[in-house]
Amino acid sequence: MTPSNDTEDRSNEEHSKSEPAALNQATRTGYVALVGRPNAGKSTLLNCLIGEHLSIVTPKAQTTWQRVTGLLTIEQDQLIFLDTPGILETRDLLQRAMLGAALEALQEADVVLLVIDTQRPPTDRDAERILSALKETSAPVLAALNKVDEAPLPVVEAWDSWVESELGAPTYRISALTGEGTDELLGVLRERLPEGPFLYPADEIASDPVRFFVAELVRETIFEQFRQEIPYSVFCQVVEFRESQDPVYIQMNVYVERKSQKGMLIGKNGTAIRALGEVSRQKIETFLGQSVYLDLWVKPLRAWRKNRAYLGDLGFRLPPDDDT
Repeated sequence: MTPSNDTEDRSNEEHSKSEPAALNQATRTGYVALVGRPNAGKSTLLNCLIGEHLSIVTPKAQTTWQRVTGLLTIEQDQLIFLDTPGILETRDLLQRAMLGAALEALQEADVVLLVIDTQRPPTDRDAERILSALKETSAPVLAALNKVDEAPLPVVEAWDSWVESELGAPTYRISALTGEGTDELLGVLRERLPEGPFLYPADEIASDPVRFFVAELVRETIFEQFRQEIPYSVFCQVVEFRESQDPVYIQMNVYVERKSQKGMLIGKNGTAIRALGEVSRQKIETFLGQSVYLDLWVKPLRAWRKNRAYLGDLGFRLPPDDDT
């Protein structure tokens, strides 16, 4: 499924994605898991490679909470990218679900791309978390040393040495923000794909439903407009999506953990919620290519990040061995 109602203009001609594979040439298809510590730039890299704004991106860490699947078909190759939450220390049930999503992607991957933020040197904690997570996969591992356009060269070289000594994996210096080095990286990823038939039509760019991306765009805007604990206490869920109407009618629940947070999201005389709605609506209209009427409802859902039933209702999957 494509994340757009009008898919014809989302083929990203610069990669020739929609061109069918040659009849006499074997196709290659594989899952590429993007993994790494929070704020390493995994979502920015996914968006760069796909050529569309699929994963939300903000300066704040830990904005990816659920796995995002992006599709890129080039000639005879189809890459199924799995953008995952950051490998982090878990403090609540939500974070355990996030870590579980990353580990699950590692188990499914045909190729693992470890994305590293080279703006800060490797620490023992980084090493421990990364090595522990990579035990979940038997797939070949590549390392993308990201943000090299801003990182000090000695730090980049330190990461290069760490990857070589600890993982024995090839490294590629990139900037997901500017695109530097990503063409070479993409070529290597294509070469690592196993032979197999395409799993999705060549012109699709995502397997997640449109509703998922629409809700994520609102959540991204909350991260941009609010501070402190608010963005990390809010989750968005589409409850009605009337795409046959013009403008498209979207009703969305914006869940918070406490009544006081509801007041902050709405703001004095509704100023905050109007600003949130206006920016979110513009993003959604760009994404869908259609006019939108966005109807936001802020609702308290007490301590939803720590409640198994609530997390399940909101679409999160907890690891099967989690007994909390």
